[in-house]
Amino acid sequence: MPAPPPPGEAGISSRQKSSSSSQDGGNSVEVSKNGEAPIEIRESDAPDSVIVTTPKRFVLWLEGVKHGEFDHLGA
Repeated sequence: MPAPPPPGEAGISSRQKSSSSSQDGGNSVEVSKNGEAPIEIRESDAPDSVIVTTPKRFVLWLEGVKHGEFDHLGA
């Protein structure tokens, strides 16, 4: 499994947050925001696959997660 690239490569900035509940050998979802730039999301074991979205869309998605709209996907 490749190591994630240094900050600033593959679109992920140096201000990132990894999920704290990672239980599969350290792989996690990483979320990054750098100032007014878009939100960037990737999995640590697939660092070259980056999803880019706006802060507003990310907040709307988080609200859906909090309200259980995606619970059926984790089963």
